[in-house]
Amino acid sequence: MDKILQDVDDVHRVNLSRRNLLRGSAGLAVAGAVLAAGVSPVAAQHVHGAHGAGTTPSPGGSLSNRIYQVVEGLTDIGKNPIDIPPPITRKQPETVKVELETVELEARLDGRTTFRYWTFNGTVPGPFVRVRVGDTVEVTLKNAEDSSMMHNVDFHAVTGPGGGAEATSAAPGETKGFTFKALKPGIYVYHCAVPPVAMHIANGMYGLILVEPEEGLPPVDREFYVMQGEIYTEEAFGSSGLLTESYEKLLNERPEYFVLNGHVGALTEHFPLKAKVGETVRIYFGVGGPNFTSSFHVIGEIFDKVYQLGSVTSPPLTDVQTVLVPAGGATIVELKVEVPGRYVLVDHALSRVERGLAGFLIVEGDENHETFNPGEHKE
Repeated sequence: MDKILQDVDDVHRVNLSRRNLLRGSAGLAVAGAVLAAGVSPVAAQHVHGAHGAGTTPSPGGSLSNRIYQVVEGLTDIGKNPIDIPPPITRKQPETVKVELETVELEARLDGRTTFRYWTFNGTVPGPFVRVRVGDTVEVTLKNAEDSSMMHNVDFHAVTGPGGGAEATSAAPGETKGFTFKALKPGIYVYHCAVPPVAMHIANGMYGLILVEPEEGLPPVDREFYVMQGEIYTEEAFGSSGLLTESYEKLLNERPEYFVLNGHVGALTEHFPLKAKVGETVRIYFGVGGPNFTSSFHVIGEIFDKVYQLGSVTSPPLTDVQTVLVPAGGATIVELKVEVPGRYVLVDHALSRVERGLAGFLIVEGDENHETFNPGEHKE
């Protein structure tokens, strides 16, 4: 298996000297401050052609372009942000089983573009894992038989070599596992750690694990699961058809796409967050990366509480406008929604909105003109 990994690295190094870097800027339609997913007229100028017609890879091609067959149909790997296990109410530690399967599949990147994702359990991010401090966690990782790559998982919540990566390194068709004790409460990232690690993460292999403190977290009305990632493609943003990953752009930290929950429009068109006036909302927010820090912000809201750097044992910060979340890091934010309307989740490095990163929080309920009155000012 070491030889396989070495061969993969050799292929990438050869390609570095042969690939053409496709440049171009394209944006999402942005109305007012930011908005909804969809390709702008600028993007249309960079379209390469329909899927399978006119899409030409660079001379060296990418790893996936050579070893994958195009899959008919369109799969959605975007993770529904409400897909979270309920809060833990038990008072004693238990053994919790976590089952992961690494799946490689072609799926939607935007309305007319697909990408060959590498995933945990078929979604980006992978499943939200919820345990209690003191629990014994039994992790089983199966690498699907039709995978073309070796995969594993590194949990940042693990105290032990590699976070479990070495113990779970599985070739296609293999199943591996390990056990760990959840010693430290907090919200933590997990990700694949097979070399080149950054490529496995960029292609979608990341998620969050919450280790609840003994007393649990304060109750809220709604919880959401949101993660930010980068996608590096040979083709420019706005191209159509099946896109291929670019190892050169990855090494130079030049992503074509920034996304929330896996693809453009995942949290706008497909799974917008929804709440009602007066409710308290908690967002578990993580950055898979692999490279960029997020300046996480909700336009039109102020975070009542921020569990900085994912620590749930430190006093939360209060009344925060924007929170920095590093690559491979996570945070928990809470806010009470008091005015109905559409609020936009962004990275306040706002150029990233033009490359796909935006989400909606849609709040329904009665108007609250004492807090916000959009009517015309009268003298």
